[in-house]
Amino acid sequence: MAQSLTTQPQSNQRVWWIVSTAALFWLLAYNLIQPLAEWLTYGLFGLEHGSHLGESLAFFLYDVPKILLLLSGMIFLITTVRSFFSAERARALLGGRREGVGNLLAAGLGTITPFCSCSAVPLFIGFVESGIPLGVTFSFLIAAPMVNEVALVMLMGMFGWQVALLYLVAGLSVAVVAGMVIGRLKMEQHVEDFVWQIKGGGGSIAEAHLTWDDRFTQAWASTREIVGKVWLYVVLGIAVGAGIHGYVPQDALAGVMGSDAWWSVPVAVVLGIPLYSNAAGVIPVVQALMAKGAALGTVLAFMMAVVALSLPELIILRRVLKPRLIATFVGVVGLGIIGIGYLFNLVM
Repeated sequence: MAQSLTTQPQSNQRVWWIVSTAALFWLLAYNLIQPLAEWLTYGLFGLEHGSHLGESLAFFLYDVPKILLLLSGMIFLITTVRSFFSAERARALLGGRREGVGNLLAAGLGTITPFCSCSAVPLFIGFVESGIPLGVTFSFLIAAPMVNEVALVMLMGMFGWQVALLYLVAGLSVAVVAGMVIGRLKMEQHVEDFVWQIKGGGGSIAEAHLTWDDRFTQAWASTREIVGKVWLYVVLGIAVGAGIHGYVPQDALAGVMGSDAWWSVPVAVVLGIPLYSNAAGVIPVVQALMAKGAALGTVLAFMMAVVALSLPELIILRRVLKPRLIATFVGVVGLGIIGIGYLFNLVM
């Protein structure tokens, strides 16, 4: 017995050393991605800065390792934290006792996380796998890319604090309401089976007697399983986004949407879905559209569609969600964004 007690601290020290070393390498790799991608694109391959192919390749070489690192890191962290909580406690924390409380908490969490749509997917997978209600996880997924401090500061500088505040309220409203609607539709059966199997297999993970070695071992096993199942979809989704990023000209978008006709808002949303950018990246397009005479509600609806309903995000989500749930997600959020666009055009 004494030998067992002596061995356990030694084992915990060893596993902490391994995990800490891995975390340092993770941080180093994450910070080297962008300069390495640019060196490969413009140095080794000799492509020109600003060229269509150069922009696309640099985007791809940066985003693929970034998203895979985020995916593995977030799943490992969430699974480790989940080892201290049962699925019931997780549901109680974000599910809320009243409808909408959990959605509001999740949307608020999404607001303070600096993730684009594809970067938010790893946390979304972790929430679903941990037993958080499906509608609540969608509130997070919508709010994380749509509302962030960078976008709000840039909007404040361009249009004033009133517009930034309205955008914040509008984004949170879409996230909360869309999440509540999806939750009420009870579409859990349209989540891929392997997600529920992982969740079910981890049901006994929250036990007080588990050592750190046990927790990290189970977290690593869960990380390998999930990343192994979704990595190809990540690569495909980012490849699509890279092509669009490099080859779709901003002037063409401005020409199509530079109108305040009644149909401009839904057209802006439809055009925004295939694109891929974070909120800060799409604001220059917003400026171009505004200069062409487009109404504020139209360009903000376009911005919301780009950051919350990007095609690369949907491709990645396809690995964990079935087509009907993805279509419902796009439909509910798209209608919410269209409504917000019309509202902005009416009051501004």
